[in-house]
Amino acid sequence: MRELTRAEIDELLHEQVVGRIGCHADGVTYVVPVIYAYDGDCVHVASIEGRKVRMMRENPNVCFEVDEYAAPGRWRSVIAQGAYEEVGDDEKAASLALLSARFSGGGESRRTPDAPDTGARQTVCFRIRLGEATGRAVSR
Repeated sequence: MRELTRAEIDELLHEQVVGRIGCHADGVTYVVPVIYAYDGDCVHVASIEGRKVRMMRENPNVCFEVDEYAAPGRWRSVIAQGAYEEVGDDEKAASLALLSARFSGGGESRRTPDAPDTGARQTVCFRIRLGEATGRAVSR
């Protein structure tokens, strides 16, 4: 097993599509998968308001994890500590555009996407400002 360099950590964060957020509030720990876009400093997410958002509003100190399993004995993972920051209305369009560009094949979006229709539940855009990050890899 070896430690990933900062460049390798950033590479994995840019490559992966699904990450896991670990949050903790009121004595309960909750880990949930999310799709995300990474801008080099922050992980950006658009989500329906629910348990994870309520917990991160209460305690913005979170953990973010991504991993890649390539084959038996070949994997990489990153774990980063971070802080939840809700994106205000003035930044929401930019955050949605970043996510849209990420999931439209990497090209820039030609329009600013609308937030998805979620019925009665509010769409929340947030970022996790990443701090300390560690990574490990095994390649046998």
